[in-house]
Amino acid sequence: MRTDIVPGAIFPDFELPDQSGRRRRLSEIQGSDPMIVVLSRGAYCPKDRRQLRNLVDLYPEIRVAYTRIVTISTDNLLETNELRDALAASWPFLSDPGRTVQKDLDIAEYTDPSHDPMVPHTLVLGPGLRIYSIYNGYWYWGRPSNEDLRHDLRDLTRQIRPDWDLSAPGLREKWQAGGRSDFWSYGRSMREVLAGADK
Repeated sequence: MRTDIVPGAIFPDFELPDQSGRRRRLSEIQGSDPMIVVLSRGAYCPKDRRQLRNLVDLYPEIRVAYTRIVTISTDNLLETNELRDALAASWPFLSDPGRTVQKDLDIAEYTDPSHDPMVPHTLVLGPGLRIYSIYNGYWYWGRPSNEDLRHDLRDLTRQIRPDWDLSAPGLREKWQAGGRSDFWSYGRSMREVLAGADK
């Protein structure tokens, strides 16, 4: 992994085609929410399929917690769709057969020249693609469990949401005085809240 890809740094705003062929930027998918980024070897890897099945189980929580998730693999568009459909996953899967991400991040898995995958990583990003945590999944146990992700996302959300604790001093008074900018969902329609969640 590139030496500048560390917690606190900004993750590159890659633009790649999603499962429908539409080009998507990571920042567009993320919006102003936390986001999980899964850098995957692809459909051929049983470890990746297992991890993604775990994330399918976690997804109802991810969605209601105003969090985004995206998977990027070196699979072509057909393979990307087949994997996403087989998992019944409903978040964006981005296809990178040209290995843009693998090359830019310097994560070629040189021990597997026949598939030329990227070393699998999972990242938790705060708003603005700011890196909160990085997991190297070359060995399966290096990948985050759903509990690891819950822990990271709880701590990250506590840091970025001023309204985390509604009993915090001054917050009620701010609300009553009409200062609503610290209240994340106030004034947002459900369409805005869920925009991009299943695309």
